[in-house]
Amino acid sequence: MGTAGRVQRVGMELVPKKKLHLLTGRTHPELARDIAGFLGVELGEANLVDFANSEMRCQFGESVRGGDVFIVQTHSMGDDRSINDSLMEQWIMIDAAKRASAKRITAVCPYYGYSRQDRKSQGREPITAKLVADLLAAAGANRVVSVDLHSGQIQGFFDGPFDHLTAMPVLVEHLRAHLGSEIVVVAPDAGRIKAAERFSRHLGTDMASVYKRRRRGLVNQIEALGVMGDVSGRSCVLVDDIIDTAGTIVAAGEQLKERGASRVWAAATHPVFSGPAVDRLKNSVIDRVVVTDTLPLPPEKQIDKIEVLSVAAVIADAINAVFEDASVSEIFGGENQS
Repeated sequence: MGTAGRVQRVGMELVPKKKLHLLTGRTHPELARDIAGFLGVELGEANLVDFANSEMRCQFGESVRGGDVFIVQTHSMGDDRSINDSLMEQWIMIDAAKRASAKRITAVCPYYGYSRQDRKSQGREPITAKLVADLLAAAGANRVVSVDLHSGQIQGFFDGPFDHLTAMPVLVEHLRAHLGSEIVVVAPDAGRIKAAERFSRHLGTDMASVYKRRRRGLVNQIEALGVMGDVSGRSCVLVDDIIDTAGTIVAAGEQLKERGASRVWAAATHPVFSGPAVDRLKNSVIDRVVVTDTLPLPPEKQIDKIEVLSVAAVIADAINAVFEDASVSEIFGGENQS
């Protein structure tokens, strides 16, 4: 009996304690802190430094051996840092976790860099979204979590579990609270019709779409626009995943106004806001721009017309589900798979 007791005690001592480690790069630490708050965990110290020649290094402040490590890094530019810097920093942190014997490493990418380069539209082009996935895996990531990918097929680029989250519940709740159901949900181009249909279904509203034709071989050049659907005298909400230079969304808003829309809002997950975007939005006919905090929004881009909603709770719920080996899609009722 004494021997059995010792074996039992030894056996109990060998059962590993599951521990969640949450770490962040330097691109958007505010979002990571909010996620940590919802999870009720401390944000780990990555101790990231830049050397004189711009090389990066990290050294975690605590042991992650045998732990479930989540490394949060949105792929964005800012503070004299490029998207490529954000990617490299996340890869380095993943490598550090792997070499520190983490049991499982999840790359949390609220905004997935190079997501619009997901296919070859012309000859001799790269598929950079696939390269990003390959490098996440090569660094040592076992799993990827991201929000509102530009194209769902990106999930298949990563040879492992890829949890695709959506900010739609956050945006829909806000739109319902402030605009009610007497609105028209509008797709700004043909590629967003399915997303607009989902918004329209959840809000119980009508739907319309704007069609455009891009000039072949030119970036951010729109050749023609038109509207399909009844928008006259209606409040319209343009829904998109990304607002980059804002050319598409602003031109779509003008088309809606020309066809008699009484009010125009825009709702998007990722506020990339490159180049002239903020000035275009400020001077546009769009009355309000609702976005989320998947990307940092510096003070110079914070104008009265722009409202930022938090997706920290959505990401925290997904991280908790991954940690507990529960279903992520159940959080969204399967809508994240559309």
